[in-house]
Order: sequence, then structure tokens, then C-alpha cells
Amino acid sequence: MEDVLAVYERPYDPAAPVVCMDEQPMQRVKETRQPIPAAAGRPARVDYEYERNGTAAIFMFTEPKAGWRRVTVREQRTKLDWAYEVRELLDGRYAGVPKLTLVMDNLNTHTAGSLYEAFPPAEARRLAQRLEIHYTPKHGSWLNIAENELSALTRQCLARRIGTLQQMRTHVNAWRKGRNHAGARVNWRFTIDRARERLRRVYPQL
Repeated sequence: MEDVLAVYERPYDPAAPVVCMDEQPMQRVKETRQPIPAAAGRPARVDYEYERNGTAAIFMFTEPKAGWRRVTVREQRTKLDWAYEVRELLDGRYAGVPKLTLVMDNLNTHTAGSLYEAFPPAEARRLAQRLEIHYTPKHGSWLNIAENELSALTRQCLARRIGTLQQMRTHVNAWRKGRNHAGARVNWRFTIDRARERLRRVYPQL
């Protein structure tokens, strides 16, 4: 916990960015009947029946102090999916950054080994050398700021029936562009000092 909090306390430096990563599954849900849009004096009408249409995986990368996030929708969340997402991050927005600090949970797909399963050894090594990885505690994924972004995405964008991957990607991209344009940042206040004060019970008693 303190390792992650120490990373968050670093001063903002665009040459040494701190990025948080998380992912979540989403169910795709189709309408069985065409909704009736709202009209003057009448609310929209949506039938209670729906049809399950598979699942999707949302990948969230966010640089909290820069007010930036990258969100993609994939069919699944395998080791290969994670590796491709990381390469796109390193060779895209952070192409000129020698070392990227990445905070995430310790899911078994979130390792440098996944890069070697996706790419030739030389390419995997190139990517792995540019990562400084910090894992949240096993029962402390709430320390991952990317969870805040996923929560906002779910409430503001995905709390509706979305039946196809393409529709989900369209909605997610619109949300991402709007939030990035607004430069929405996270004011993280839970420091190491506060942790030692408020979570005294989880520290060893000497």
C-alpha cells in the first residue's frame, strides 16, 4: 500500500508519467423491441425485456495528474490483449518517454511475461525495459485510481443497453473525448501519513 501511495505523492513530471491501469468485463445487452423516444409531455418508453448478446472487456489507462485517459473495448481480456494495449500505450502517447510508471492490480495477465507471449523476445524486452510496475495490494485494488475512472465511465456512459461492440466503442470514445477535453483530474488525498493514522489496525503492533 505504501509503495503505491509513494508513487502518487511524486510531483507531476510529464517526462516521468504515472499511469494507472484497470479493466472490467461488460455485458452486451440488445433491445428486443424498438424503444419509443420521448416527446412533448411523454417520457421515453423502453420495454423491460432484453436480449443478452455476449460480453466485452473495457481497458482503462489514465494519467491522473494530467487529466488524460485512454479507453478501449475488446472482445476479451487475455494476456495478449493486455500486451497489445501496453504496446499501444508505450509507442503511442508515451513514445518519447524512457520509463513509464504503471500502477495496476496483480491479475495474472498483468505481467511482463505477457509481453513475451505476445511478441518476439527482442520486442518484449524493449517494452518491458520501459515499464516500472507497481502493484496494488491483493485486497486493496481500491488504491488504483483507474477504478475511479471506470466507475465514472460506467455511471456516465455504460448504464444503458448496448448491444454490439461497435456501439459500445462509439459510446466509450465519445465519453473519453469529452472527459479528456475537460481535463478531468483526480485529487488524491490518501497519503502515507493518512494511511498510518487511519489504518493503524493493519500495521504490526510493535
